[in-house]
Amino acid sequence: MPRPPIARYRSLLCLLTTALLLAACTRVGLVYRNLDTLIPWSVDDYVDMSRDQESDFRGYLRDHLAWHCSTQLPRYLEWLDRLEHDPVTHENLRARYLEAREALGVIAREVTPTTVDLLGRLDDEQARRLLAKLDEDHRKRLDEYLDPPLDEQIEKRAERVEKRLADWLGRLNDAQRARIRQWAQALGDHNSRWLASRALWQQAFKEAIEQRHAPDFPARIERLLQDREAFWAPDYREAFHRNETAGIDLAVDVYALADERQRRHLAGRIDAIRRDLSGLECLQKSAARPR
Repeated sequence: MPRPPIARYRSLLCLLTTALLLAACTRVGLVYRNLDTLIPWSVDDYVDMSRDQESDFRGYLRDHLAWHCSTQLPRYLEWLDRLEHDPVTHENLRARYLEAREALGVIAREVTPTTVDLLGRLDDEQARRLLAKLDEDHRKRLDEYLDPPLDEQIEKRAERVEKRLADWLGRLNDAQRARIRQWAQALGDHNSRWLASRALWQQAFKEAIEQRHAPDFPARIERLLQDREAFWAPDYREAFHRNETAGIDLAVDVYALADERQRRHLAGRIDAIRRDLSGLECLQKSAARPR
């Protein structure tokens, strides 16, 4: 959700979908209006693009953002309507979750040709810097998520989810916090399996970049972007799907434990995001355009 071309793809996933569908930020519109600046700025941390590469990159980005606003934002607004008005049941939240995952898949498919083109044109120094930066990022994740003792990992996991849910609901009550800690404990050593599978994906990506002039390079990048699960270890793939169910159960239970103040807070956050998105200039222009 989750930098040069590949990271631009990852930025799109995080900023366009996670922020719009799942994150607690009420200023989604502000983020969205500045993506044309935020994404290139983040890319610079990974690769120094040539003038021609940067020109092409910005052209691709402009086209992708226009596509996203005209075709995807209306769907996000519909998604928010369903999220707000449907009863909070496991079945309904799973449906919303699967729709959010599909939104990620739509973006992945949209940006794959761009990513293939820009990655394929990296010179040796750019490729070296990209891979070194990804290795550095992985080491930081190991330090943050795996080096602490397991009980500390579980506590940090619970604290992160508490904070996210409090953004949506306001201050949580004791029963809600206890349920979150139960969920965090049940995931056990999830961090080790997650990081091991992430390393497998990154190794496949590294091998593809090192052979970026090979005829099968486009197909390899397409699979890396659009079928990430294929690179996971079997135990993590199985655990991931169990954890999806556990996460939905957690959301249902936390909502069931919410008081009226918290439910009003949630409704207000969703409504604020809807208003923020609905007021975007690009969406207004798209709606006014003759069909």
